[in-house]
Parts: sequence; structure tokens; C-alpha cells
Amino acid sequence: MTAAGANAHGTAIVIGTTGLFFTGPSGSGKSAVALHCLQQARTRGLFSALVGDDQVLLSRAGDRIVARGPPAIAGLAELRGTDILAAATIEAAVVSRAIRPVRPPVEERLPAAGEMIEPLPGLLLPLTRLPLFPGCDAFALLLAIHPEIAAG
Repeated sequence: MTAAGANAHGTAIVIGTTGLFFTGPSGSGKSAVALHCLQQARTRGLFSALVGDDQVLLSRAGDRIVARGPPAIAGLAELRGTDILAAATIEAAVVSRAIRPVRPPVEERLPAAGEMIEPLPGLLLPLTRLPLFPGCDAFALLLAIHPEIAAG
């Protein structure tokens, strides 16, 4: 781990005052869903910004997890199969939740209560699985699950 943090595979964004870390295997839709959420948040008048895409430097600050984007790729997000896009960026954000995009069919009806991930050794984040159904607005679904994101 460097002074800036340890490198984790994922995408970090902030909406309002809520930092989110999108996680999952390569090709699972992390960047696309994060970019969609950024755009939809702006459409609703909420502050939103990219912290980092594909690589995120995570570090501990007391009992919080801080995400930073590596300077070499600051302000850039890869939309698989399309291009590398410029995005409004913030240097760092406290992340409070991990989001894992999942596509149907989903075997489990309900995930385990209090599900957590450990993006890096010793760093735990509560996990929300975000189902991506055809025709479903991922941001609207995220707000249905976590309405506090739009409040803060």
C-alpha cells in the first residue's frame, strides 16, 4: 500500500455526499452502470463525479475508507466496446458502500443480510447487489434500494 492507498479493481463515484465503489468481475458492467448513475444523478440536480475507473486507490482514514483515482487516468472512464470517455472528476471521496452489478438470471432470491466485501485486506464495505434487468433504469433501482443517496 502506498501513501495514496492500495490499488483495487473497480470504479468509484460520488453522488451528493455518498461515495460508492462498484465492484465485480471484469466485463460485469461496473463502468457502464457507474457512468449511467453519474448522468442520471446530474439530470436530477444532484452533485455527481467520478473518483476513479478500473483502478481505485483505497486507504483507511480512521474508521472510513477513502477512494482516490490514480493521477495517470484521472477524469477518464472506459466504456467497454465503445471508447475511453472524459468524466467530471473529484480527487477523493469517502466510500460507504460497494455496489455489484448482477445480470439475470440471479440464483439467490435474497442476498445474505449484512453482506460485506473486503476490497482489500482489512477494509470492509457493505455490499448492495444491483440487478440489471432489460429496460430497467439502474439509477432508479439504486435509489429504490438506497433512497438516502438522493437525500445527501
